[in-house]
Amino acid sequence: MEPGSLGAEQGASLTGPAEEPGTPLGLDAPLPKLSGLELDRELDSSSDLIDDKEFDIPQVDTPPTLESILNETDDEEESFILEDPSLLNIDNIDTHSYDTSSLASSDSGDRTHLKRKKKLPDSFSLHGSVIRLSLLKGISAQIVSAADKVDAGLPTAIAASSLIAVGTSHGLALIFDPNQALRLCLGSTAVGAQYGAISALSINNDCSRLLCGFAKGQITMWDLASGKLLRSITDAHPPGTAILHIKFTDDPTLAICNDSGGSVFELSFKRVMGVRTCESRCLFSGSKGEVCCIEPLHAKTELRDHPITQYSLLAMASLTKILVIGLKPSLKVWMTFPYGRMDPSSVPLLAWHFVAVQNSVNPMLAFCRGDVVHFLLVKRDDSGAIHVTKQKQLHLHYDLINFTWINSRTVVLLDSVEKLHVIDRQTQEELETVEISEVQLVYNSSHFKSLATGGNVSQALALVGEKACYQSINSCGGQIFYLGTKSVHVMMLRSWRERVDHLLKQECLTEALALAWSFYEGLSGDASKRKAVIADRMVEILFHYAERTLKKCPDQGKIQVMEQHFQSMVPVIVDYCLLLQRTDLLFSQLYDKLSENSVAKAVFLECLEPYILSDKLMGMTAQVMKDLLLHYQDKNLMENMEACIVHMDITSLDIQQVVLLCWENHLFDAMIYVYNSGMNDFISPMEKLFKVIASPLSAGKSLTDEQVVMGNKLLVYISCCLAGRAYPLGDIPEDLVPLVKNQVFEFLIRLHSAEASADEEVYPYIRTLLHFDTREFLNVLALTFEDFKNDKQAVEYQQRIVDILLKVMVENSDFIPSQVGCLFTFLARQLAKPNNTLFVNRTLFDQVLEFLCSPDDDSRHSERQQVLLELLQAGGIVQFEENRLIPMAEKAEFYQICEFMYEQEHLYDKIIDCYLRDPVRKEEVFNYIHNILSIPGYSAEEKQSVWQKAMKHIEELLLLSPCKAADLIATHFNDQIEGIIKNIQDPFLLFQFLRSLLDPREGINQDMLQLSPCVTEQFIELLCHYSPDQVLEMLQVLEFYRLEETIQIIQKHLLHEASSYLLEKKGDVHGAFQVMLEQLRSKLLMLTHEDEGISQSLTCREREEEISLSNMLCDEIQESTELHLLKDIEDILVKTIALCQRNSHSLNQQQRETLWFPLLEAMMSPQKLSSSTGLCQYSEPLKSLTMQVLNNMAAFIALPSILQRILQDPVYGKGKLGEIQGLVLGMLDTFNYEQTLLETITNLLNHDLHWSLCNLRASITRGLNPKQDYCCICLQQYKRRQETVDEIIVFSCGHLYHSLCLLSKECGIETKGQMRWTCYKCNSSNKGGKLSENFSDLKKGNGTSLAQSSAESLLDSQQIQAFDQLCRLYRGTSRLALLTELSRTRGGEKHGLLNVSQGDPALNSVFQNENFQLHLTPPPFTEE
Repeated sequence: MEPGSLGAEQGASLTGPAEEPGTPLGLDAPLPKLSGLELDRELDSSSDLIDDKEFDIPQVDTPPTLESILNETDDEEESFILEDPSLLNIDNIDTHSYDTSSLASSDSGDRTHLKRKKKLPDSFSLHGSVIRLSLLKGISAQIVSAADKVDAGLPTAIAASSLIAVGTSHGLALIFDPNQALRLCLGSTAVGAQYGAISALSINNDCSRLLCGFAKGQITMWDLASGKLLRSITDAHPPGTAILHIKFTDDPTLAICNDSGGSVFELSFKRVMGVRTCESRCLFSGSKGEVCCIEPLHAKTELRDHPITQYSLLAMASLTKILVIGLKPSLKVWMTFPYGRMDPSSVPLLAWHFVAVQNSVNPMLAFCRGDVVHFLLVKRDDSGAIHVTKQKQLHLHYDLINFTWINSRTVVLLDSVEKLHVIDRQTQEELETVEISEVQLVYNSSHFKSLATGGNVSQALALVGEKACYQSINSCGGQIFYLGTKSVHVMMLRSWRERVDHLLKQECLTEALALAWSFYEGLSGDASKRKAVIADRMVEILFHYAERTLKKCPDQGKIQVMEQHFQSMVPVIVDYCLLLQRTDLLFSQLYDKLSENSVAKAVFLECLEPYILSDKLMGMTAQVMKDLLLHYQDKNLMENMEACIVHMDITSLDIQQVVLLCWENHLFDAMIYVYNSGMNDFISPMEKLFKVIASPLSAGKSLTDEQVVMGNKLLVYISCCLAGRAYPLGDIPEDLVPLVKNQVFEFLIRLHSAEASADEEVYPYIRTLLHFDTREFLNVLALTFEDFKNDKQAVEYQQRIVDILLKVMVENSDFIPSQVGCLFTFLARQLAKPNNTLFVNRTLFDQVLEFLCSPDDDSRHSERQQVLLELLQAGGIVQFEENRLIPMAEKAEFYQICEFMYEQEHLYDKIIDCYLRDPVRKEEVFNYIHNILSIPGYSAEEKQSVWQKAMKHIEELLLLSPCKAADLIATHFNDQIEGIIKNIQDPFLLFQFLRSLLDPREGINQDMLQLSPCVTEQFIELLCHYSPDQVLEMLQVLEFYRLEETIQIIQKHLLHEASSYLLEKKGDVHGAFQVMLEQLRSKLLMLTHEDEGISQSLTCREREEEISLSNMLCDEIQESTELHLLKDIEDILVKTIALCQRNSHSLNQQQRETLWFPLLEAMMSPQKLSSSTGLCQYSEPLKSLTMQVLNNMAAFIALPSILQRILQDPVYGKGKLGEIQGLVLGMLDTFNYEQTLLETITNLLNHDLHWSLCNLRASITRGLNPKQDYCCICLQQYKRRQETVDEIIVFSCGHLYHSLCLLSKECGIETKGQMRWTCYKCNSSNKGGKLSENFSDLKKGNGTSLAQSSAESLLDSQQIQAFDQLCRLYRGTSRLALLTELSRTRGGEKHGLLNVSQGDPALNSVFQNENFQLHLTPPPFTEE
């Protein structure tokens, strides 16, 4: 067919009114090439467009290091594994020519489902619309026309360069120019009937040749200039397979094709003697693994000299791995990368692009299958070897069917539901998502299934082909073309103006401004013209935004609704005007427009405040500033007004009016600022503030809160002026600093104020400040003196100020001691300076000393002492005579002053007297003594004197704090404790001291004390006297005492429980029991005679005192006494039962009976007595207590013996059975409960044992599933070797090895004629070697029961693995182990308190483990 033969259809599609502006391919005007052909190059260089920020793509940054990538837990790293070279049909391949040593090696797993939930955010509001998808109406119309008029068939493939080629199902290739005009129609339907549909297209670099691959396997080459057929190739690959891919390389004489058999061939085009030939070489045989995607590396014209282009790299993706090979200078494999487990229906994808990383440009290969994209950076080193570095992976939540680079930083992904995703590669941010189902994308399924040749392809390849669209999507020069069944669409990045305009069309003005500002901010260097263009556009948007703000304001409703509307809109205008530095527009046209609405105007003025406070807005027009102040005044926002005034340039305002406004509203900071910055007047503000606070201070009145605030501001203001700083912020101009300082000093030392009354005292300003806050005013002067230079005028000022201070304070009696002390402390510090030039009469210090130490005045004692101490510490000690100072301080009871002076003379022992005599600091004497005795730097004589003084006052120290005194003695004089004890005369003080010393709970380390048992026994005797209730508790914690002597002491004081405890500790269990039994019997005896005793005592009192008590009162007293006695009986009984229980484990049956039966008899005898006398009020409580004895003794005494003893009793034996029915039934209930508990535990243990055995049996008989089909050491397929001595070893971790390979790595050990293997990979990765049997033994199993002891049978390696798996499944300690541990613990406790000094047997038990958890539910049920 001749070019342009479609006639009217062709012409009709060129121009049309329906075409949208900016459509590519020059629909408005012819273009020499496709619109944006050089877009990628221009984006990389940033020479003519705005720059990288235009598309929100960050600059190329330093990529992550290999170590950081390997350490990332979120990225599941794939391993590079050397593939078997025999899989490639290549001769003499150098398998060692590529380096993967720098990359991690780990197992590939199933990662098809990982990170599916990691959704990328919708970034439309942030980035706007990044891409534009347009329909190429001219080409689309002519494809449909060709199908109708010349039976071209449906479109099947597309290729784009400076021309666009579209292949059809009837074997035609339609060639279109940039104007969408049909230039050529190559081929014919007759040839199409013979060759089938065009299944692949490729255009070479200079757009002179077109390669067409057909569904039946033929390949044709066409001259795109003349439309001639140059070659028809039918023998380049095995017949009966479709061409899936045909790709030109950068060498025009070299192409690559991939057929539906999974093979890859290199086509070399030659012309010899005018004859065109094609030589074919197989690069990869489909019998070794089917390749379904190929991608040669193409370099742009400016990168043709890149050193890596000489290798002519080719990436191939099979169903199991990725390969990168070099075609030149000789065929070489540079890298293989296995997928691991993938969804078999997912499509392998490959894409190359040159990227800039670390100031160098190198190719990067992106490959993916499923939802994870891997990026590999390919570099060539100086030796000529190629190295591959893995970059950060991209994890998605959708499966991909296409991956396309649009530039070096941006990729466009197409998922399986036909959604386009624009992704920033470095930040992995999703910039935009576009639905393209309307394109009706063409899929290449029929060619992958090779339907034209009978469908002779593998099932795996056919499954991949279901979503294959390799030939329907083609990119060129920053544009991506999508081939639909009836149309062609093109996708390209929008320009910055288009993106902004798109947002404006969507009424997203705020987002449009933000996007435009990001473009403006991203420009760097000499880009003023481009910045001006963007700024002008933003100004237009701002005016539109202001109009829209006013129009959208709600006409009706509350004022709050209008305020909320403007508060969300107006600040945006202010923000961008200040960012663009267009305050002229902000305060003129925009302010005038917003002022049309009073609410908008108010919001505008209020939103200026944060910018004023942050000094971003210094200058405003006079009108706006005036409106701002009036607005704050109307709203009564005085604090806000003051904060703004001190940041504003107020020279354009009426100063007097502003000052008056500030004074009336008490805005003192603002008033000072206006005086200073507006009129350079630094004195007037001080005069105004002095007038307010001077009158009440001179009259002796207290100041109001507001006056205190003014006084504080005045002090700070004076300090700022004297330091050269402006108030409240900033600095005074340097040329004014000396003048301001002189003015302030002259003002302060004025003899009288300007409007002085006749009775005004001299130096009113200094006097006022001293009365207001003496300390702070003197601090201000001290800071000022520090800054003074040592010149004549400065010295005169300092001396003048000091003389005035002395005159004002010393000659007046209206200053309190602390104020006078502050002055002299200030003077002492100034006089102590090395460069001091001040002179102060020394007699003044003597007067101050007399004033502070006056014994006639007891008021302000602590204040006067603190003032004098500060004066001495500040250097004033040189101004006093020591022999006069100490007596005066002692007389005034200034003990801190005495301490200070004694410290200077190293009289540390006298300081102890100071502490003891000082009621405030008595408790601190212990710390002081401890510091003297422990801190180095004190001589032995000084320490000895301190200790002697402490011993002299030991009883006084004990009265203060026995605990601290005991700690002090135990720490420093452990060997003198017994002597100290003898010197303590007061027995109660001695008791308190010994308790603090010997009680371990007081914190003193008992091992440090070396005391004889007599001391402990002396303490126990004192304890029996002063605190008998605590004797038993203390005996249990004390250690160093003699049992016999202590028992005598305890028995002397009739402390029965303590005596029983000691007898039991001694080993006399029966003696201890008899003590408790006698105590119990005496209490029971008191109970039985209580009624009679109480009645007799009450009768006596009635006769002797003649007091008439009512019967009700008698009953209450009797009931209270009975309850108290019953409680005592119950307490003693509980302790006696505990005694019997603790010791019954170590006694024989006869000895146990001698304990339990007397106790039972003691409890039953009162019941016999009550039944015989008819007194039954105690029967129920006593029966309950008796049952308690029976229940506890049943664990140690046989039930028949108990029943026999009860029935032999003369009372119960002769009576009726009903009298002991309760006792017998209670015993039977206990027996039934224990029997049920035992049966339940037995059933649980049997269930656990059965479950464990079932799981062990299932574990050791379960088959193993290897992760890969090759050996993990030699990387050869396990089927390849046929040696009989070589076996296949499969481990439970999934790794597979040849036995000879494991032996070479020393991973096999022969024991007892059987080989035991360890996994090489797991063992080398420090994961712990796991044993396994060889493949022939895996199914045998071992029937050895786990119930057998370890001495009889050892578990083999397979059973060890199964047992470990079982333990992980159970996740806890078994019930059998818990019961065993409880039994062991209980056996260790059988000696009770007799082993109190021995170690706790439960310290190493499972219950002490911090990870121990008690599982109450049964283990999981597992079917066999």
